[in-house]
Amino acid sequence: MAEALGNRLREAREAKGLTQAQLAAAIGVSRKTVNTVENGVFVPSTVIALKLAAALGEPVERLFFLVE
Repeated sequence: MAEALGNRLREAREAKGLTQAQLAAAIGVSRKTVNTVENGVFVPSTVIALKLAAALGEPVERLFFLVE
């Protein structure tokens, strides 16, 4: 059974009123990195996932979840 990583990143980012570029700048990555994570193209490293969660004030478990 293949599993994938789902995320609620866009929802959390938009709730904070942030653009992809603003979130990217806050955690030190490119806007494209945020975009590809939001769209499920790229699975973030643990460090990036933790930085995203901290920047958005969300638990990492709320932002990222396994999808079967």
